[in-house]
Amino acid sequence: MPHPPAHRSPQASAAGRTPRREAWRAIGVVLVSAQAGLALAATVDVSVTDASGSPLADAVVAIEVKGAKTTAAPGTQAEMGQRSRSFVPSVLAVQTGTAVLFPNFDTVRHHVYSFSAIRAFEIKLYAGTPSVPVVFDKAGTAVLGCNIHDRMTAYVHVVNTPHFAKTSATGSVHLDVPPGDHTLQVWHPSMADAVEPKRVALKVAASGNPRTAIALPPAGR
Repeated sequence: MPHPPAHRSPQASAAGRTPRREAWRAIGVVLVSAQAGLALAATVDVSVTDASGSPLADAVVAIEVKGAKTTAAPGTQAEMGQRSRSFVPSVLAVQTGTAVLFPNFDTVRHHVYSFSAIRAFEIKLYAGTPSVPVVFDKAGTAVLGCNIHDRMTAYVHVVNTPHFAKTSATGSVHLDVPPGDHTLQVWHPSMADAVEPKRVALKVAASGNPRTAIALPPAGR
């Protein structure tokens, strides 16, 4: 029978709830610039850091644009494989409605599962690529584990916008969006599935003020 990973156990939940929230309190988000490009698009540069100013990689930055489709086009697929007894990538960002494949490239079998509210599922002990993908039809975060290898952990973060990306090793990301009043949201793996993404209003101008600096205080302050 599958059993939840350590962070899902009652003991871990009691001990781990505060560190996750504290980790989020230590995250800062800096909108470095919103620079107008062509009349129909602007490039938004976002930098995600912790409280000390150190960059955070693998944060998912998404911009919700009024009128943009919240669900992915039919047939949209993504992939999270298993190599060397690890999930690759360890953080996968997708738009709502995306079907995700979980190919096993190892010579040992894996048993992939999630107990997260947005998409609970399990793919029992298997090798190769399952014929049926897992469709993530609700925004939020799914924490994944392997019932055979407890150290394996990964995250599928689902957003309701086509405008999203993960930060690089420098904590930065660039997104092209139309001018207007939007909503910026940021999620980091330290938040797991217990804390909602940080959301803030974002105004992108078509012209003027090509460099706008916005510092977002850590949540909870």
